[in-house]
Amino acid sequence: MDTVRARISLAVDLGLLAPGEWLPGNAAIAAALDVSQITVRRALVALGRDGVLERRPGRGCGTRVVAEPARSAVRETDAYRAAADEVHRLVDQRLVLECGLAHLAARAADADRLAELRELAERMERAADWAEFHRLDEVFHRTVAAATGVPAAAADYEPVLRDLYRYYLPYPVERLRESNRSTTSSSPPCAPATAAAAADVAHRHVTALHRDMFVGLDAR
Repeated sequence: MDTVRARISLAVDLGLLAPGEWLPGNAAIAAALDVSQITVRRALVALGRDGVLERRPGRGCGTRVVAEPARSAVRETDAYRAAADEVHRLVDQRLVLECGLAHLAARAADADRLAELRELAERMERAADWAEFHRLDEVFHRTVAAATGVPAAAADYEPVLRDLYRYYLPYPVERLRESNRSTTSSSPPCAPATAAAAADVAHRHVTALHRDMFVGLDAR
């Protein structure tokens, strides 16, 4: 519960979740953050007590950020911020792995797999909120790994991706879509001759994670 509470609270502190913004449903949050729905519910209730969120009962009920949320209200965010070295190590590992995976997938992916990746990218573009986007993003990257046809490579990539996603923060969905637009071009191209270009785009995309997607962490 504490990690969910810390990530949502930190997103509010950083302005990634704005005052008055509605959160996705508990099931969507649970899927995005890879926790149970009961963990999400307990975290949201606790954040209500912390003065960060409020529950609106009745028709169209849900949970939203209060108009004037308490700042730095959850001490567990300190532990999250202190994890900067671990996160950047994981991003470095992801950089190496994704460049290789993009190169291999560009050479091996067939038309059906490419169509699957394009569909996932289009669904991310239409995602209603950060929770839906994140769930689709996970599927996209795992599909790229599977497209390499090298099971061992995908197996090495999985724990890095899973560990890094433990530090995922809710982000404005438009910022996530902008990231998606750059990632889309790194999905495996149609011809082996473009494999080097796929790796290059993957490099630019993952490098940007250091700068843009973990803004709540202390600097290296």
